[in-house]
Amino acid sequence: MLGLIADVQRWGIAAPVVFVLLYALSVVALIPASVLTMAGGAVFGLARGVAFSFGGAVLGSTVAFLLGRYVMRRVVERRLLTMPRYAAIDRAVSARGRRIVFLLRLSPIVPFNFLNYALGVTRVSVGDFVIASAGMLPGAAMYAYTGKVAGEALVLAGQAELPRNASYYAILVAGLAATLAATAMLTRTARRALRDV
Repeated sequence: MLGLIADVQRWGIAAPVVFVLLYALSVVALIPASVLTMAGGAVFGLARGVAFSFGGAVLGSTVAFLLGRYVMRRVVERRLLTMPRYAAIDRAVSARGRRIVFLLRLSPIVPFNFLNYALGVTRVSVGDFVIASAGMLPGAAMYAYTGKVAGEALVLAGQAELPRNASYYAILVAGLAATLAATAMLTRTARRALRDV
């Protein structure tokens, strides 16, 4: 999959659509999304990497949610019986769907891709599920930024001369540190809020 994403720029103006579709397919297939988001940041840059990764994540998550609700319900319910924490999540989602799904998106309590299927068997509406997907944005920004920095480092490593000065690298490192700190703070806050549920 990463090989396809590395070649996605060859698709020209269709590259973003191909990336979003590959990303969505990966989410449905339970392939970890963080690596894909980093690849999006490396290939498209920060803003477009976040936008395309988020689009693919929302599309793939919604498809998985609908599959969990209508096609694979019994399989997902059997799997959830082995996860005691799920009963608490189900009760919380029933009471405050959108808010809890948003917090679950901020905090990696359950693996991201499986959570899509699991939420499909709860009572949360499709609309609330999609709206609460905004909780994926901080993580998407962090991983896309990491990918952007790594992509630039690889490009620079291949050059004989380094065209940028120390302040450029200081800004990159400071930006990455700020992104990591903000994501960690949001994750801690979400975990605390979910403990109170």
